[in-house]
Order: sequence, then structure tokens, then C-alpha cells
Amino acid sequence: MISHEKLDGWLKAPVETERLEFKEAKQQFDTTKLLRYCVALANERGGFLILGVADKLPRRVVGSRAFSSSSEIDSIKSKIFQKLRIRVDVYELSHPEGRVLIFQIPSRPIGHPLDFDGAYLMRSGENLVPMTADQLKRIFSEGQKNWFFEPAKRHCDSAQIVQLLDTQSYFDLLKLPYPATRTAVLDKFFHERFIGKEGPQWLITNLGALLFAKRFDEFDLLARKAPRVIVYDGKNKLKTKSDKKGVKGYAVAFQGLVDYISSLAPSNEVIEQALRHEVKMFPEIAIRELVANALIHQDLTETGASVMIELYDDRMEISNPGKPYISTDRFIDEYQSRNEQLADIMRRLGICEEKGSGVDKVIHAAEAYQLPAPDFRVGDHRTIAVLFAHLDIDEMDRNDRIRACYQHCCLRYVMNERMNNQSLRERFKFPGSKTATVSQIIAATVEAGKIKLSDPAQASTRYRSYVPFWA
Repeated sequence: MISHEKLDGWLKAPVETERLEFKEAKQQFDTTKLLRYCVALANERGGFLILGVADKLPRRVVGSRAFSSSSEIDSIKSKIFQKLRIRVDVYELSHPEGRVLIFQIPSRPIGHPLDFDGAYLMRSGENLVPMTADQLKRIFSEGQKNWFFEPAKRHCDSAQIVQLLDTQSYFDLLKLPYPATRTAVLDKFFHERFIGKEGPQWLITNLGALLFAKRFDEFDLLARKAPRVIVYDGKNKLKTKSDKKGVKGYAVAFQGLVDYISSLAPSNEVIEQALRHEVKMFPEIAIRELVANALIHQDLTETGASVMIELYDDRMEISNPGKPYISTDRFIDEYQSRNEQLADIMRRLGICEEKGSGVDKVIHAAEAYQLPAPDFRVGDHRTIAVLFAHLDIDEMDRNDRIRACYQHCCLRYVMNERMNNQSLRERFKFPGSKTATVSQIIAATVEAGKIKLSDPAQASTRYRSYVPFWA
């Protein structure tokens, strides 16, 4: 059963998560819409559809008369099973503010996405949209062999393991003393599933090689997974200055890769207290987080494709094979990893941040450096993050300004704060005289559907604050 305490906890959630969906449904709720939401929630590993609750903050119980009798509830449960072949539990809760009806939707079967009239649905903000090809591919592959634990090299003895893998780096990154015996080293790597056993011999898994290979070219199938750094002369690809491909595993080479990219980025000269000094065009924390994200979220099943870092005179593009599982508009507040085993070990090794915090740091760093807002793009087969060189506000076009306003609003929201005219002025380092310009940027972002008033009833423009469109 669902208790009042459980419901009260859900009402306090800052956003509807992948497991919660609120609808007022004061008088009724459309059956087709109910079936579609059941499909979307089941495809997202199950969740709760709650009728009789406002879906806008501050969330409150409004009461629902939908499916108001026991026979109607039994009938809709039967219809859901007949149409979708899943059994949904329905709970009625008598709240002091009105009746609440809760549909508990189970997860879809492993390896089988659900569809409604041929549409494999998922949620995106307040909308239901078709699942992407990548998401369907991931679901259909469930229950099959895990790529990370497949052999990258077979028929190894203990000496070959330490010859091919940089075991020292693992213990250094975890700040652990290196074991006194090779047996202890192998036991640890076996426990982490970096290596495996085949009879009396050892094998190296794809995960172990991907992270700790001393040389990628020792592993035939992984040689194309090394990140590649290209520097162009100018703002296009016509002339290449340098093209360098990684040699070592991600964990072994990560800090060196970030340092190398940072060294290639041009510097800007700034003057503080009459002293001149140079500052790198792109903040290292932004490079670090975006490179880590690209490595973690790449589609490793794409053959002949790797993470690429491309530097131009006016920008840096960091891209990875595969499309994201979530909308680029939700990168700052949601997290869904394509390669959770890889993400977990890289977090433990200190290479990337905790779930969902990396993009926050990228946007915060861009604001601190007074850079245009980063742009996140999705191509036919790649996801691309773009860091731009400094531009004065007068040089930014309408899209640049809207993107900066939206990201600033998201950043404030995940910090449990609200964006207003003053906070956006501070983001752009505008004086108070620029209030009207900032108001125009906010109005354009509202018009673009990226942000909205946090309190629509607030009449005074002076006290207006804003939240992202999905809040």
C-alpha cells in the first residue's frame, strides 16, 4: 500500500523524475493517455502515475474523480493488461485535500520495450516522445553478453597481464599501496573484472584493456577506441596543424590527455592590478568534464569511431559516437549513462564527477570565464559539445543569448535558487544600467519556450523569477 507519508515525500520532489508523473485529472483521465503513460513509465523501468495532484510546483493535492468506482478501476486494470500485457496495481488514497489515485506501473520485461499502437514511448519533460534508435538498441541487447566483460585478449599468463596492463596506475589513482605480490595484484584485477580466467590461463576483458592498456595497438578490437585530438588552422577543417591519437587506456592517460588539450588551447592576456598575465581560453575543469563525459557516454559498439577533440581558432568541439539517451536540454539536471560499468569505475578512480554533476561544472566555469554558453548538439551518429572562445555580449547572436539565459536558469534551479534579472546581469557582468537589455534576453528565452515564470501570478516585473520549462 501507498502511505500518506510516501505521498507527502513525492509531493516535495523538485521535479518529476523518470519514476513519477503527476496529473490533476479532477473529473476524468483519458484512457488512451493513461495507456501511453503506462508504456512510457514501463519503458523507463517502472514508476507511478498519480492522479489528483497538481503537476506544477508547489505541488498540492486537488482531488480526482477519475475511475471513481471499484468496477471502473477493475475495468481499467483489465484493459491495460489486455492492451499492454502488464499488470498494473491501483491504489486509492483518501487525502485531507481530496481523493488521490495511484497507478503503480511495473518495469517492462528485460530485452523487450513496450509499444502503444506501434510507438515505443518515453517521457521528455512533460511530453511523450518515441524512443531513439540507440535506446531501443540498448533494450534489445539486454540479457545478452556484456561487451565490457568479453575478452580483449586471450591466452595470457600472469607476466603478460602486468606487461600489457598498467596495474600501477589503478592503485595510484585509488591512493592504495601497490601489493607486495603479483598474485595480490591479479586478485584485485580479477575482482574488478578487468581480467578473467579460462582454465589455467588468464584473459583481459574489454573493460580492463579500455582503462589500463599500456598500448591500445596490443588489442586489435580496441585500437580504434583511442581518443583523437586534432588542431585546425582557422575556423574550419580545411587545414590541419596536428592530428594525434591516444596510445594508452583511458584511466592511465586521462590526466595527460586533459593537460595536452589545455596546452594546445590559446591564451588570452588579461590585466589585473596593473599586472599582465595569460589565462587559457577554455577552463580546464570544462575540458576535463566534457572529455570524461564523451569517453563514458560513447557508443562502444560503433566500429571505426572514437572520441574526438577538435580545436579551431574560435572553439573546441568534443564529440563521441552515439546519440544521447536524454534531450540535450536536460543534460544539466538528468543523467543516464550508456556504459554504467565504465562510469562507475571512472568515478571511483576520480576521473569524473558523481552522477549528473559534470555539466553543472562546465556551465559554471563558462560563466566564470565569461564565455558564451556551451552548445550541445546531436548529429546523425555523434553527440557534440562545443566550448566557444570569449565573445562580448554585443557579438553574441540571439541563439547565443537564449542558450546562456536558459543554462543560467537551469544552473540556478539545480542549486535550489531562481533566476531573475539581477542574477542574469551578474552572469553577463552587466552594470545596473543594462537592466532593459537583460529583460529583452529573458523575454526572448521565454518566447523560445526555454524558461517560464516561477510564479505566474507575480504582477511586479521587479520581483519576477524564472525556472526552466521542464520544472
